[in-house]
Amino acid sequence: MQKLTSTHKGLITGSLMILASLVFFYAGLPAQSPVQFLIYIIYTAGIVWSVYTYQPAEAKDNKFGSYFLQGFKCFIVVTLLMVLFTIVFNKMHPEFSTQMAEAYKAELKQKGNKTPAEIEKAIDNMKNYYLPMLISSAVFGYLIMGAVISLVASLLFMKRK
Repeated sequence: MQKLTSTHKGLITGSLMILASLVFFYAGLPAQSPVQFLIYIIYTAGIVWSVYTYQPAEAKDNKFGSYFLQGFKCFIVVTLLMVLFTIVFNKMHPEFSTQMAEAYKAELKQKGNKTPAEIEKAIDNMKNYYLPMLISSAVFGYLIMGAVISLVASLLFMKRK
């Protein structure tokens, strides 16, 4: 039987996260629902699984960097999958951008410190940068969270025999 690598575990973890996201969306759960944290629990479990199951081949491989690398391989794959999912999902649902623009327009009107022309220009800019902002927040969020989880898991599990 072939051993699952950290990359494979990243593929499994990312796929489960995407599946959970789709289930939550099509079940009609609000984006701020506490159930959404299940996605982050899956992410954490996948990284911890990668680090926990790492067995150094030699004593010299029982170092922090070797353990962290296992988590790194997992969270890089997950990040890539989640970024691709974010792009595809938002391209399939252009209404998200429109809804965000309407909410932003209402917010700008409520503040009352911009002219109608300035409001329209701000909304156009927001529409142009909507997807890049989502992608960048997904990339940085998953990378930072993955690095922290890998760091903590590596420190915990490298001491075990």
